[in-house]
Amino acid sequence: MKNISPQAPTNDQLSLATKAAWLSYIGGYTQSEVAKRLNVSSAKAHRLIAFAHANNVVKIFVEGDIVECVQLEEKIINKFGLTSCIVVPDFDGEQSEFNAIGAAGAGFLHQLFKNTTNTIIGIGKGRTLSSVVEHLPHIQTHNVKFVSVSGGLTRKFSTNPFDVIHRISERTNAEAYFLPVPYMAKDTKEKQMLLSQQSVRQMLDFAKTASVYIVGLGSLEGSAHVHQTGLIEESIWQIMIDKQAVGDFMGVFLDKNGLKIKDPANELALGLSMEDIKGQQVIAIVGGMHKGIATLAALKTQTITDLIIGEESAKKLVKLM
Repeated sequence: MKNISPQAPTNDQLSLATKAAWLSYIGGYTQSEVAKRLNVSSAKAHRLIAFAHANNVVKIFVEGDIVECVQLEEKIINKFGLTSCIVVPDFDGEQSEFNAIGAAGAGFLHQLFKNTTNTIIGIGKGRTLSSVVEHLPHIQTHNVKFVSVSGGLTRKFSTNPFDVIHRISERTNAEAYFLPVPYMAKDTKEKQMLLSQQSVRQMLDFAKTASVYIVGLGSLEGSAHVHQTGLIEESIWQIMIDKQAVGDFMGVFLDKNGLKIKDPANELALGLSMEDIKGQQVIAIVGGMHKGIATLAALKTQTITDLIIGEESAKKLVKLM
C-alpha cells in the first residue's frame, strides 16, 4: 500500500492558527472568545490552537508569519529601508494591544540580549517599554550595560512609574545607569542649571557611547503618556497641540512631515537627541492604537532602524505613506 504524505499547511491555515495562538496565549482570550473573535466554532478554535502547536508556532514567545501583518512589514521596510519590522496582530482594546506588543518586543530583545556582548544599550521609557520588560524572562547577559537616554523624573521630581531602567537591570542581571533629571525642563534657565551638573553631563556622555538604543514613541492622539504622567508642563502640551505636532520622539515634538516644531518650548528636553543616536541601531517599540501618523513622522527623521508596532497603527501608517 502506498504511503500518502500529509500535505503542508497553507499560508491561510498558518495565518489563522497563529492568530488563534496569539489570542489565546498573549491576549488572554478563552477558547470561546477566540472562536467568537475569529468567527469560527469553539471546536474549530481548539483545532487551530492545536494546529499552531503542531507546526511549531508556539514557543517561548508566540511566533508566526501572519500574512496580513507580513505584507505591512514588507511595505514599511521597503519604504524606509529598515533592518527589520514586526507588525503585531490586532487585538480588541488598548490594554490587550500593549500586552501583545510587550510580548513581541520581549521576544525580539531576548534574542538581541542573548547575542550581545560587551555592549552599552540606551533605554527609553513609557508604557510600551514597561510592558516589554514585564514580558521579558530573567536572562543572564554578558557584560551588557544599560543607560537612560532621557530624564526619568516627572515635573514634580517624583519617580516616573513607566521608567524601565531599574526593572530591565533586574531581569538581565546587568548594570544600569539612571539619569536623575526630569524628562523636560520647565524653562531654559532650569535646563541650563540641570545640565551644568557634572554628574548629569557625565551620564549623557556615557549614553552617547551606546551602540544600540531601545526607545518608545509618543503621540498627541489618545491618552498620551507624557501628558498623563506629568512629564511635561501643561502649557507646553497646549503649545504643541496648537502648532499641530503629531508626536514626540526623543523629547522633541514633530509635525506630520517629521520636522521639529519650531518653538522655544521644543528645546527643553533633558536627554539625548535624534542626532546623538542616528547611525546606531535604534529599535522603536510602538504601543497604543493611535500611533500611525506619529510613527510616520519619526520614521521620516531616518533615525529608526528596527520597528515593532501594532497592526492598527501599522495600517494607518501604510495608508498615510
